[in-house]
Amino acid sequence: MKLHILGIAGTFMGGVAALARELGHEVEGSDQAVYPPMSTQLEQLGIQLSQGYSAENVSPDCDAIVIGNALSRGNPAVEHVLDQALNYTSGAEWLRDHVLPGRHTIAVAGTHGKTTTTSITARLLEAAGASPGFLIGGVAEDFGVSARIGQGKTFVVEADEYDTAFFDKRSKFVHYRPKVAILNNLEYDHADIFPDIESIQRQFHHLVRTVPGSGRIIVNGEDARLQEVLAMGCWTPVETFGIGEGFDWQARLIEEDGSVFDVLHRGEMFGRVEWSLLGRHNVMNALAAIAAGQASGADMRSALEALRTFRSVKRRLEVVGDVAGIKVYDDFAHHPTAIATTLAGLRARVGDARIIVAMEPRSNSMRLGAHADALAPSLDDADAVVFLQRPELPWHGEKVIRALRHEGIAVSDTEALLAALYAHARDGDHVVFMSNGGFDAAPKRFVEKLRGN
Repeated sequence: MKLHILGIAGTFMGGVAALARELGHEVEGSDQAVYPPMSTQLEQLGIQLSQGYSAENVSPDCDAIVIGNALSRGNPAVEHVLDQALNYTSGAEWLRDHVLPGRHTIAVAGTHGKTTTTSITARLLEAAGASPGFLIGGVAEDFGVSARIGQGKTFVVEADEYDTAFFDKRSKFVHYRPKVAILNNLEYDHADIFPDIESIQRQFHHLVRTVPGSGRIIVNGEDARLQEVLAMGCWTPVETFGIGEGFDWQARLIEEDGSVFDVLHRGEMFGRVEWSLLGRHNVMNALAAIAAGQASGADMRSALEALRTFRSVKRRLEVVGDVAGIKVYDDFAHHPTAIATTLAGLRARVGDARIIVAMEPRSNSMRLGAHADALAPSLDDADAVVFLQRPELPWHGEKVIRALRHEGIAVSDTEALLAALYAHARDGDHVVFMSNGGFDAAPKRFVEKLRGN
């Protein structure tokens, strides 16, 4: 089968492309914005990639067109597909129909931490000998790819609540029909799709409805909104996780930065995790992954040692350079809660050292201003902030700058941002670039600027 994937450079659709190639399909694709790490993965797979959504980019001999959710009516490629009555589907449907049948599927859902938790789950299952398949919304450092079919029966999928496609406005995760579902957390996001938190909760409940009674739901016991979701109706055994007392899976912090913690299962010592990840949020991600792996029949107790060398996912507080005593990080955080927890973990690790944040408000919710009021408090652990105020941003970053606890400036382009960082950074600083987009390759350019001088 020959596929053309529209939106192929997205983290999810790039994973679909990798799975299709592994299954022996011929794959081509097109996208508007192409940047690492997915562009690198596609190049390594030898997939023909066209820039832009021209109808001419879709080969006439394709058997199916897989359409990403970033494309809407009016897009030239979408209109071509419809006008020519070509066979089309969504990425989530293609995954359900061609990869998941017969698999023991673990779906990892939540506003935050999906990518990291999916990666941890896959790593633990690999260490337990399960040889899982997976689709992760980023390139997993331990595997070198974002997706693979796997030799075992288990398949771990990052289960996104974002809509499926222009013709299917349900969340992607309703298509996966998992045996085990992780509900990691639930906050308001995706303001371009959901009018309020209740609409997101309804979608999460649609996922709950698809988990069989013989399966398991692993839920963050600290999250009141998830408890409200389960109160709508639940027909599956539930296990809770959290830090503190009263949960089925419990973490007891040994190091305050989250780098060492004990895992307890129903009050009994299960094992100790020592790893390089930081922050309370990552401890919660690990608990969810351990619980899901155990519920899937794998021996998680023996697999915990694998987390000692766990390398997470690219762009999750990824160190991209250490020059002249300045450590530079690239981070995907784009929601105030994720920003706050990431910086809190880093602060616990670096103590009184200065943290400088370069912030690009790029997600749809950020651009719409849905998180504008919460952004400054989320940056409390930063000593300085350089805010990228692109001309097309419909609200002004000065409202964030004025509300910061520490110093900050707004700049209009990446060149000005790099110049401000270069003028401000000094030996011993930690500079964190935060964006869920390409950020004009700013982290790499900043490292090169430091090295050149």
